[in-house]
Amino acid sequence: MSMMTNGSDRDPGANEQFEEIGQGCYAFSADGCSNTGVVIGERGVLIIDGQATPALAEKVLSRVRALTDKPVKSVVLTHFHADNTLGASAFEPGEVIASDLTRRMVETRGAEDILVSRERDPRLFSDLPSGSTVAMPTMTIASSMTIDLGGLEVRLMHLGRGHTMGDLVVWVPSSGVIFAGDLVQKSAIPYCGDAHLADWPRALDRITAFRPTALVPGRGRVANGTQAVATAIETTRDYVTTLRDAAAACVEQRLGLKDTYLAVKDALSARFASRDDFDFHLPLNVARAYDEALGLDQPQLWTRERIADLQDALEGTAPAVAEAGDDTEVTAQEPTNPAEEAPAETAEAASDTGAADLVSDSDFAASLALGPEDENADDEASLDLASEDIVEDSGEAEPEPEKAEGDGKVLEDAR
Repeated sequence: MSMMTNGSDRDPGANEQFEEIGQGCYAFSADGCSNTGVVIGERGVLIIDGQATPALAEKVLSRVRALTDKPVKSVVLTHFHADNTLGASAFEPGEVIASDLTRRMVETRGAEDILVSRERDPRLFSDLPSGSTVAMPTMTIASSMTIDLGGLEVRLMHLGRGHTMGDLVVWVPSSGVIFAGDLVQKSAIPYCGDAHLADWPRALDRITAFRPTALVPGRGRVANGTQAVATAIETTRDYVTTLRDAAAACVEQRLGLKDTYLAVKDALSARFASRDDFDFHLPLNVARAYDEALGLDQPQLWTRERIADLQDALEGTAPAVAEAGDDTEVTAQEPTNPAEEAPAETAEAASDTGAADLVSDSDFAASLALGPEDENADDEASLDLASEDIVEDSGEAEPEPEKAEGDGKVLEDAR
């Protein structure tokens, strides 16, 4: 299974860097690891993404403790993947916060994701204690909320489907810093195995509209400065759209998965082959793009058996092109977990537009302009924070965003 295993010779956790990127905002990055964000206010600490193992999380915690002894009030999980979540418990947070959809993904896919991740990237998870289980959120949010850390307000937002269906971003308006999770990569290749490629560019538009001056990507060093932020976002968009469009063209030509893989690799290589994780992520990225082009809206569950089947398909010799005159249609494989149905709102949107977006334009606008009467009472009641830490989302505008092409109404309505 060599082509499905991370062949990097980097020691995960080496060359660690902990840098201040704005008032109260810090980023931890290291070779071969997901990034962790840190926001420190007068009342406590917020962690964004918890690393792949408790040992790696302890590296972050030691850097935090060199700055403050304030308690870790919350760990925010930007999405469900094991490399971002399994170290969360080491921070001993008051709450573990994720989106509603991420909680669903944890419940239905989290255990299998651990098994697959450990097999595909054994060095990263080498010190993961046996019996480690999914980091379960203790509270979830549907669209947005604001936490007051004391002198520093932090906005958590679900901007639509992209890297996964449930991605959160964390925005610190007073510092101009956004923690984008794996929705944005700077020097690494995005992982798209659980992605919604048609929707992802809209989420990137929404990140751009906040005009951040610093952006923490999923992996690698921080993008500092507006130009660096714009470049990271546009590079991510370029990869995602090229992957999506090249796979769609192959399906249109009735190519099989193996020839699609080779064609997409050729389309991407000139611009992206030198970036981290290009070969590691490509098979699963192409498989997801191929499925989406065939009309499979919900990503299939990745299991070890499915990974093995994918490798067989890519290394096998099955015919790649339908014979001339063959009217057999190319169809998507049934989801590995047929019991996991698409959300109702997804199915309804798909029937109207052909590309579902779990956060509609109107929902997105409302999430950024909630009045006090609209605040989700259950969210506040379940959050183990002092009442003064929770700020009801008001109609006050964020720093005035630029209108992103194709999404201007959303952001105009949100002001």
